[in-house]
Amino acid sequence: MSEVYAARRTRLRERCNAGGSAAALVSRPANVRYLAGAAPHGAVLLLGRTEDLLVCSGPPDDRPTEGRPDESLQVRTLPGPGGDPAVTATGLAVDQGTESLATEDHHLTVGRHRAMRSVAPTLRLTDLGQAVEQLRVVKDEEEISCLRIGAEIADQALGELLESILVGRTERHLALELERRLVDHGADGPAFPTSVGTGPNSGRRGHRPTDRRVEEGDFLSVCLGATYRGYRCEIGRTFVIGTSPADWQIELYDLVFAAQRAGREALVPGAACRDVDRATRQALDSAGYAENLPALTGHGVGLEIDEDPQLAPAAMGKLDACVPVTVEPGVHLPGRGGVRIDDTLVVRPEADGGPELLTITTKELLAL
Repeated sequence: MSEVYAARRTRLRERCNAGGSAAALVSRPANVRYLAGAAPHGAVLLLGRTEDLLVCSGPPDDRPTEGRPDESLQVRTLPGPGGDPAVTATGLAVDQGTESLATEDHHLTVGRHRAMRSVAPTLRLTDLGQAVEQLRVVKDEEEISCLRIGAEIADQALGELLESILVGRTERHLALELERRLVDHGADGPAFPTSVGTGPNSGRRGHRPTDRRVEEGDFLSVCLGATYRGYRCEIGRTFVIGTSPADWQIELYDLVFAAQRAGREALVPGAACRDVDRATRQALDSAGYAENLPALTGHGVGLEIDEDPQLAPAAMGKLDACVPVTVEPGVHLPGRGGVRIDDTLVVRPEADGGPELLTITTKELLAL
């Protein structure tokens, strides 16, 4: 992997040079990990004029789940507590003869930025912007493999839960059990707080589990994700508990399922992000559920659970091949509940079989 990290840093350095900076300071943890292989707490990455340095406040953690620093990188550990790696790295940049340093202004606090200026008053600080995030959008096959394994873990954890007795158990209990199963099957941990909604809570995006108990006839919506080697995926499914679904449940489920399928089928290289969102919303809009829909119907995933691209009505840009995204329409009816169906897929050209579905748990409306 050393060559991969070096190539990523080279691409970023080329962007910096084109913008007039010979060096860059990367501080956002996901970006540090993308370029360095690991992001110890508080660490920053200096892409210097003469050498690249990973500056840490303490020794890097050797646990595989935290990643391991690229062996070709020099690791500089601060001598004592209380120091700021970003400030130290700024001083090191000056020592290398740097005149202009690009920084991630969207991540740095004002106080941190001032402290960096205080140690290098003659250094010109410029804004790196979202350059690293843009590099991260298209994934290589190693990254996609990590997402694929994470999806398999999430599918397995969800499948095992569905085989257990659910009636009478609380949303909170089910969420905790799912997260335990993710770790048992090899995940670093959950990709985000697991959402379990029952009855009137079902179908809510980001619902925080409560002590409400599962009852017969409920919709049960579950949204979970696994992190594997730092990469995060997600899956969402909705079921009916203990009895045949009511007519309104079947109708609502079929509508959300049709919307989700339309969104999945629209995932082709070159497709406008807003067009994928429109394809996903169309069936639900025409059925009168426009006001019940979330602000976006999907998003990129990777080292963070919510990355670019965004699938939303005003989204800019087009999809590239090898971009993993979610397609996750949902409708929540206040007081009644609702449906969410959420998959993680990778955009692939038609010649390669079209979008690759990573989360494969059945989307049939099961009565559990």
